[in-house]
Amino acid sequence: MASDIYHEIRDLLSSPKPEEIHQGLLKIREELPSLDEESARSLFEMITVLFHVDLFDHPEQAGVIDEAISLVADFGEVVIPYLLMDLDAGDMKAQLAIGHAIGRVGEPALEPLLESYACEESEECRIFLVYALGKIQSPRVLEAFELVLEAARSDNLELRDTAIRALGEFVEHIKPEDLPAEYKRGMLEAVQRDLGDSSPGVRAKAVRSYGKMARYGHLNQEEKEKLQGTCELLLGLDDKYDWDRAYIVRKEAQEALDCIEGCGEGE
Repeated sequence: MASDIYHEIRDLLSSPKPEEIHQGLLKIREELPSLDEESARSLFEMITVLFHVDLFDHPEQAGVIDEAISLVADFGEVVIPYLLMDLDAGDMKAQLAIGHAIGRVGEPALEPLLESYACEESEECRIFLVYALGKIQSPRVLEAFELVLEAARSDNLELRDTAIRALGEFVEHIKPEDLPAEYKRGMLEAVQRDLGDSSPGVRAKAVRSYGKMARYGHLNQEEKEKLQGTCELLLGLDDKYDWDRAYIVRKEAQEALDCIEGCGEGE
């Protein structure tokens, strides 16, 4: 890469102005097909600095951060090892962005993520590995199902929360006939267990994932009726007139209930 282009990109990405950062990212995209390994690595490091931007302080940069995540994913599987190493940075903002970027790489990220999870001792890093697995939009996420089921049983609140959410994302991409009975049973058990969790966040994710099982055809009629009863209980619509005290849980329950009723109308 010519030094003048490199310096222009560096200056644009260092700007506080979103429109200039956008121009810098566009220039990298233009150069991407012709980059050598050294230039690609250098530009990759410049882009990932943006992952550390605090969007509460700089909400105007939300668009370019998302653009940066997509651009990093477009580098392809060659950047996966670097992204995985950066998970240890300890900056949650950056870790979330890295999780998204790895997920957007897609299927090539699946095996490295599974290998990293098996070797990783830090539960914090495991949380973001599971988060990244949940962002992969491929039926091959079935290969991660058993691992994430185990994570959903963790004593770690954040890992449990992330895992039950990831399971709901998995069933969006797996055909009902391809989901082994033991995995479906394990997910239903995980959902039921997490519906009794002390954390409203975990309960809400459990209801959401439960609803996705209905939305994507993973529940038979009897199981849908059980989900409906659960949602009515959480909303206080049954004869017990008791409900979940957390609004976020009731919101997810209402969405799941609407889905069941919508599915019934379409049958």
